[in-house]
Amino acid sequence: MRTFGKYLCLPSTANVVIFISLALVAGAKLAAASAPSNRSSPPVPAVIVFGDSIVDPGNNNGIKTIVKCDFPPYGRDFTGGKPTGRFCNGRVPSDLLVEAFGVKRYLPAYLDPSLELEDLLSGVSFASGASGFDPLTSKIASVLSLSDQLDLFKEYVSKIKSGAGEEKASNIVTNSLYVVVCGSDDIANTYYSTPFRRGKYDIPAYTDLMVSSASSFFQQELYGLGARKIGVLSLPPIGCVPSQRTLEGGLERACSEPENQAATLFNSKLSSEIDSLNRKLSGSNLVYIDIYSSFLSIIQNPSQHGFEVVDRGCCGTGNIEVSILCNRLDDSKTCEDDTKYVFWDSYHPTEKAYKILTDQVISEYADKLL
Repeated sequence: MRTFGKYLCLPSTANVVIFISLALVAGAKLAAASAPSNRSSPPVPAVIVFGDSIVDPGNNNGIKTIVKCDFPPYGRDFTGGKPTGRFCNGRVPSDLLVEAFGVKRYLPAYLDPSLELEDLLSGVSFASGASGFDPLTSKIASVLSLSDQLDLFKEYVSKIKSGAGEEKASNIVTNSLYVVVCGSDDIANTYYSTPFRRGKYDIPAYTDLMVSSASSFFQQELYGLGARKIGVLSLPPIGCVPSQRTLEGGLERACSEPENQAATLFNSKLSSEIDSLNRKLSGSNLVYIDIYSSFLSIIQNPSQHGFEVVDRGCCGTGNIEVSILCNRLDDSKTCEDDTKYVFWDSYHPTEKAYKILTDQVISEYADKLL
């Protein structure tokens, strides 16, 4: 399997930022859509994912970047208790999505060298932790940009054509569900944590840049290559992740409003752009998936969902640890029961939080995607 070790650029510390998850599916929808004699057939042949750490199941393992998590305590609640490169204690949204659709239990990383043809035919994730819509974001973190991920997708299509034939490959490309989870690293890392964009752009201008890049990716890249069903996740309340509380929330470690306001502005522009693309692109079905409000509700009302801790992650002190900073040296400080925590590390939710968000998304968006 091809390894993208060449993507090295500016050094970075912890560039992985929470993005909230997408897991769009509906058991009730699936049952209604399937004939009694064909209930086990999934509604899509495959699920194909692009984006960042929220849906990266291990692509960063094989590239030269410090943005990794293929070591304990990551993965402690995953099957076998092993770290896989998922930025979580267990499964990530892309896994929950494919399981709910009846496709498979886990969505693998495309760069996993152990993949077989059957794994490819039902979908993979090309996502790379710390990537973004802004091309500079991936360069800062030395990870796979969306352009790099598209190159891998083209390679993927060639492989399934060679292994399964033109007709089956065409069906997979045209009828699969595509999911894009991206943008939080642009705002939290590239804009607010480095000086490279702030001198030229204010937030309105920078969010315009992000939307322009996103639109090009959807229209000229994904749609141009044959994708038709595309789910696009909104940004979460970035200012409420533990790391941003630590860095920008003052002594009380409150949510940082500038980041949240930037996310809200971007989401509004992204939603409008997706509406425009649906009118412009024949046969397209791009769905904007708003998770900002749902996730903010969990953060503001944690006890209603069985959580006790919302302002810190489980790993280490929970204030700043993520990626290489969340490691076995933190074991004495890491929580014993992560089901009480909304966040696993200082950027990424726990599997429990992802699952709750998945359930909340199902009723509103499953019908729109299928």
